[in-house]
Amino acid sequence: MADEYIHPGDIELTALEVGRDLLLLITGGVSHIGAASTAFLIGDQVEVLTSAVPHHKEHTLSEGIAHRIATALRRSVTVVMGIHYDDLTKEGIQQVVEIVNAKVEQYLLQQS
Repeated sequence: MADEYIHPGDIELTALEVGRDLLLLITGGVSHIGAASTAFLIGDQVEVLTSAVPHHKEHTLSEGIAHRIATALRRSVTVVMGIHYDDLTKEGIQQVVEIVNAKVEQYLLQQS
């Protein structure tokens, strides 16, 4: 899929409350599970554990997102991410990153 087919509405962020914890599913293009990152508090510090499927790159985003949300909301957060578009250029990848970050920011604003 060429870069021009990427649009913000194609990438979805779904939040599910799991007791006090939070599960975020971020998908787009051909949805799948590429990585899962769980951020949790130990005292005042936020730690992150990540599991990534080999040959997938979502962990480069999921770790930071989990850390950011756990820090902001002071709760455990698991981010499961799977976004795939065929033949993305560097610019296309950057566009996906920007869309994901905007959706995360929008989610955090809704929580305050």
